[in-house]
Amino acid sequence: MDYRRTNAPSTTETKDVMKMSEPVGNVYEMVRIISKRANQLSVEMKTDLDNKLEEFASYSDNLEEIFENHEQIEISRFYEKLPKPALIAMQEWNEGSIYYRNPSKEKEQF
Repeated sequence: MDYRRTNAPSTTETKDVMKMSEPVGNVYEMVRIISKRANQLSVEMKTDLDNKLEEFASYSDNLEEIFENHEQIEISRFYEKLPKPALIAMQEWNEGSIYYRNPSKEKEQF
């Protein structure tokens, strides 16, 4: 799922975690899955932002050459307005678009 085109809310909402954890049957396992996905999204967002802002980096030590770049400001504002990775991961969980597996449970089945 593309985090730039998500319909996740940008503010936190109260959720019924017991109802949300029904697919796995364990609240703690659900939280672990969502947190791992949020970490993946966070790393992806950080690398994208760093790559875009790298174009504007100045490698000289002269402070007089620093100026405002409106494109850089717009890119930063766009990423600031995006929902937090945890909210995006929760939205993905609710939509059922997160793939997860538990190897220890798979061993028990054999």
